[in-house]
Amino acid sequence: MSDKLEAAAQTMIDNLEKNSGKSLAEWVAIVRASGLAKHGEMVKYLKTEHGFTHGYANMVAIKARETDASLPTSDDLVENQYRGKEELRPIYDALIEAVARFGDDVEISPKKAYVSLRRSKQFGLIQPATKTRLDLGLNLGDVAAGGRLEPSGSFNSMVSHRVRLGHTGEVNDELIDWLRQAYEAA
Repeated sequence: MSDKLEAAAQTMIDNLEKNSGKSLAEWVAIVRASGLAKHGEMVKYLKTEHGFTHGYANMVAIKARETDASLPTSDDLVENQYRGKEELRPIYDALIEAVARFGDDVEISPKKAYVSLRRSKQFGLIQPATKTRLDLGLNLGDVAAGGRLEPSGSFNSMVSHRVRLGHTGEVNDELIDWLRQAYEAA
């Protein structure tokens, strides 16, 4: 799946929970408990009994017809990102520890290829780029790039800047200040 399609699908999944108060996994469990087996029946059930639009009903029905393994947990998503890149995991953990201290409104949302850092909107993302490098994307608007704070370029269109990290020592006060600045602007 292309990055744009994956991002759109993830937005739809995030909006499902925001709008309904239940996660995709919870809706899948509800549909499975209904005993319905056919896709069309599931779509109709969600639309008539739960007020879903067709798009959301279709998405839940598709997921409900897949195996339980198709609904990975957040921990599974992060573990899969760092499989074969285990030396990068301490960098990720240090970033998450720093971001978690910003406030109770920080949302850490693992995706298939990266972890989104959100407040009222995305302010950053963490992505293992290679076996030896992790990329931190930041939304810093018009902040001038310089030194290790690079323009995001082709890295990811959802952020304005990128910092390349190869070891935990690079998660320093300067980097945490950039993260906090992005958080406060979100």
